[in-house]
Amino acid sequence: MATIVTVEDAYPGVDAELLKKACHGWGTDEKAVIAILAHRNATQRKLIREAYQDMYDEDLVKRLEHELSGDFERAVYRWNLDPADRNAVLASVALRKEHRDYRVIIELSCTLSPEELFDVKRAYQCRYKRSLEEDIASHTSDDLRKASCIGLISLLVGLVSIHRYQGDEVNLKLAKSESIILRNAIEEKTLNHEEILRIITTRSKPQLMATLNHYKDEHGCSMTKHLKDDRDNGYTKTLRTTIRCMSDPIKYFEKVIRNAIKSSGTNEDALTRVIVTRAEKDLQIIMEQYHKRNSVPLDQAITKETSGHYKRFLLALLGKDD
Repeated sequence: MATIVTVEDAYPGVDAELLKKACHGWGTDEKAVIAILAHRNATQRKLIREAYQDMYDEDLVKRLEHELSGDFERAVYRWNLDPADRNAVLASVALRKEHRDYRVIIELSCTLSPEELFDVKRAYQCRYKRSLEEDIASHTSDDLRKASCIGLISLLVGLVSIHRYQGDEVNLKLAKSESIILRNAIEEKTLNHEEILRIITTRSKPQLMATLNHYKDEHGCSMTKHLKDDRDNGYTKTLRTTIRCMSDPIKYFEKVIRNAIKSSGTNEDALTRVIVTRAEKDLQIIMEQYHKRNSVPLDQAITKETSGHYKRFLLALLGKDD
């Protein structure tokens, strides 16, 4: 369930004019920016950008980027991009960090449909003049000296390159046989074997879940818990994160938010990413999971850990603004 509260009878031209006024003069009216943009869905925001371009011969996103600053600017900037373009930007930022954040690549591959992922890859190619797979390989190669498995590149590239089968059919016999392959790989520490990569990157989600459920029933423990024994290995950590995200996206994103808030100094980048990308999808359910897991409503946690216009914007996306 989405959290944003939209204004259904909004007019793009009127919104564009109000945003122009908010950015005019010596100071920016940040409250007006929030009041408009945090209450418009993706289609409405696109129409506003188009109206703004037609009326003022200016790119609204660039204008806001110039007018705003800090975490607030980054959140508004990402919110106002088309979803595919936004995800392309998130992937690029994650790959260019000093400590690369492969969670972003995993989230895209595990939560988007093949068609949505294709749109992200096309947007990435258009924006950066390189393929997403190419940049994953080039930016990950430096990490191979730190990670003990060369399969890291194969896993990440495989996740974004291969279109999973989207059907609901499950072959229980296959699930049993492949759960044995996974268990043997853990015991023999051969997790970068091509069979493991094939199972994780190509099987449909229902089929993979059946395999992982059989694994847990057979061994009394989930595969992700067994993978904890090798958590310092970059490849194993990435494999474990992939399985967690695919198995239960709601619990996965709740944990990303929880860790972002609990970290010494809030991890605004991770917090913004989850709220901006899930606000029009399932953020309400993630909020409920957060409350259940932490005994504190997410909006209260954000109010405590953030400030200023950035805080107001996130709360508006949560549907909790005044």
